[in-house]
Amino acid sequence: MLSTRWLRAVGVIAAAGMLLAASCSWQLGTPIPDGVPPPPGDAVPAVDTHAPGRPADQLHDWAAQRAPALGIPITALEAYAYAARVAEVENPNCHLAWTTLAGIGMVESHHGTYRDAVVAPNGDVSPPIRGVHLDGTNGNLEIIDVDQTVVDAEPVYARAMGPMQFIPETWRLYGVDANNDGVISPDNIDDAALSAAGYLCFRGKDLASPRGWMNALHAYNHSDQYARTVRDWATAYAQGHAL
Repeated sequence: MLSTRWLRAVGVIAAAGMLLAASCSWQLGTPIPDGVPPPPGDAVPAVDTHAPGRPADQLHDWAAQRAPALGIPITALEAYAYAARVAEVENPNCHLAWTTLAGIGMVESHHGTYRDAVVAPNGDVSPPIRGVHLDGTNGNLEIIDVDQTVVDAEPVYARAMGPMQFIPETWRLYGVDANNDGVISPDNIDDAALSAAGYLCFRGKDLASPRGWMNALHAYNHSDQYARTVRDWATAYAQGHAL
């Protein structure tokens, strides 16, 4: 089921937007920052992407060797590496590196630890991490949570959810169950990382190209500074340390 749903996410569904994202591509003629795409970092070992239980557990030794120097919780690093490995298997033309996912995870939620949240061994992040109400103020987009808004009632504004900060509509389109627990949860870092991988591959097509990487990051968050910050963190992780 993972393969089918993940391929659907990267190959068929149009994006509805993410976090504070606008869904346009990096404009032709716009200068691309130096150092894009960031380096891929240490190679991720081959794993069985259809293994029972939590497949990311197969990467425990790999992650445990690197996590302390990177300042990333082991479980979170397993999730990023597993998501990148699934992307390599299911969509080899995407060339998504774990360092990019880790850079996004750092910027969005400090790898699921924002405001003292904790990442459990199964990937669940608690307490749940939520962004501000996207009500169009303070430079934010106005995004209505259609599932939470009752007809003829006051609109309920969406909030970004979980360690990778999905808005509800995008999660409905891209959310996948990466840890085989039967729940598709934006508050699980395995599910969130693999879902982000699907979104990035769909939007960027080939993240080994500078424009493809920028298209993906620009879709994830419509901010030049955001892309540069993710680049800087991803580059540091590829070099074996945090910023």
